[in-house]
Amino acid sequence: MNLENLSKYKKLGLSLVFDAIGMLTIFDIIWAPASGYIMSKMYKGTRGKIAGVVSFIEEIIPGFDIIPTFTIMWFLTYVFQKEEEILEV
Repeated sequence: MNLENLSKYKKLGLSLVFDAIGMLTIFDIIWAPASGYIMSKMYKGTRGKIAGVVSFIEEIIPGFDIIPTFTIMWFLTYVFQKEEEILEV
């Protein structure tokens, strides 16, 4: 599955699901690298790589699981970014 080419609303849905998984799972040692990888595949380029690292760190540190990293990245990409920048991404 190519996560990069999904519509923005499908990415939002997946973001909510992935954040819920991150909040519910007790196996952070497994979910942290998986979330970093998924994040880097959902958003291309440097921005996606940085988000992947942030997602990994957020999931691996106990107590930080409540931060909805995937949803925040979606908002940064599709809501708070200028329209012409979205077309380039």
